[in-house]
Amino acid sequence: MKISTLSIGDELICGQITDTNAGTIASVLLTEGLRVQRHLTVGDNEPDIMDALNELGRSSDMVIVTGGLGPTADDMTSRAAARATGRRLVINEDARAHVRLISAKLESLIVCPLSDKQAMIPTKSSLIPNPNGTACGFQLMHNGSFMFFMPGVPSEMLVMLRESVIPFILERVTRKRVIRSLSLNLFGPCEAEVDELLAGIARPELGLNMGICVTYPWIRVTLRAEADNPDTVSELLDSAGSLVRERLSEYIFSDSGAGMDETVAELFRGGCLTLALAESCTGGLIAKRITDIPGSSAYFLEGVVTYGNAAKMRLLGVPSDLLDTKGAVSSECASAMAKGVRAAAGSDLGLAVTGIAGPDGGTEEKPAGTVFISLAAPDGCWTKRFQFHGSRDEVRVITAWTALDWLRRYLLQRAVN
Repeated sequence: MKISTLSIGDELICGQITDTNAGTIASVLLTEGLRVQRHLTVGDNEPDIMDALNELGRSSDMVIVTGGLGPTADDMTSRAAARATGRRLVINEDARAHVRLISAKLESLIVCPLSDKQAMIPTKSSLIPNPNGTACGFQLMHNGSFMFFMPGVPSEMLVMLRESVIPFILERVTRKRVIRSLSLNLFGPCEAEVDELLAGIARPELGLNMGICVTYPWIRVTLRAEADNPDTVSELLDSAGSLVRERLSEYIFSDSGAGMDETVAELFRGGCLTLALAESCTGGLIAKRITDIPGSSAYFLEGVVTYGNAAKMRLLGVPSDLLDTKGAVSSECASAMAKGVRAAAGSDLGLAVTGIAGPDGGTEEKPAGTVFISLAAPDGCWTKRFQFHGSRDEVRVITAWTALDWLRRYLLQRAVN
């Protein structure tokens, strides 16, 4: 079965909002063993909508359309659908009653005259109920293709999709495939390295595909298996997942969809250790990421942003002669910061970062992007120099991620030992 989706709205093609409906529809269909094969986006332009409907209708068994069913003049999906399919546009009394019912629930004293526009439905169409909004959807058949039209409001669309559209499609599926996926989040290597390390794992001829998606600065590897029965799918995913874990084990921080922050939080909760931070170039970004997670007060004691040398000396006890001889951006300073904040807070772990985020401030010896990270713990203190690249924001973000990854690795190692 060939399924296509069409998103309509000037705000989508102008970049004012992100089209989440297309991804939601594709994801929901996938869980039902159905796959979207094509997606188009057009603006609020009647000829463009008509062209898209005719084009998708010729190549699809089902077309799912969202957007352009509102009460304003730029909402012209219903009229375009009527013209594209050779139907008249008429007031549907059930749709008009629905508009008034929802308006009353919203305690509107006056029904806007434009609301009748939302009751204008192409003839020979069936209504798709909308329990959460004024605009009913509608369904029609054109040239052998079933077309479903729903509002663009995501919360309204999703309910209509699940309650009306998906059941209709499933009743007409002659051969339903089993499709499942496994996603692993990793941090460290670049996309090309990941691709090289995972060479040969994907087996499209067996129904096993792999995708690598970069969301700076982390990467998601998704394995997707498709077969006629769940046992075959499970075997494909289990085997491929084991290979991915074997080849990328040190870089994988989650196979459950959790972010780096959540992963580190879970490890802290299970390890009974406490943490204090000393940040310079990140300006408190690491502390923010840690405290974004509810319950972090159980293990995070405090954090300080010692941006200037005076703060490093006063709050962390970094010796002035060390700053004079080695500089604030140095291995020695980072180590002193980590040990200093650990002692000052009385925490089990002390994590410190110092560096040059750029774009200015770098030298030939220490160019912009030079960062030192240090972790002080009961069993030692480790410090490393990094050379990051990118804008100021990118350097700060990847520094924070690297520092969190250091915590993750340390906590994992401690748990194993």
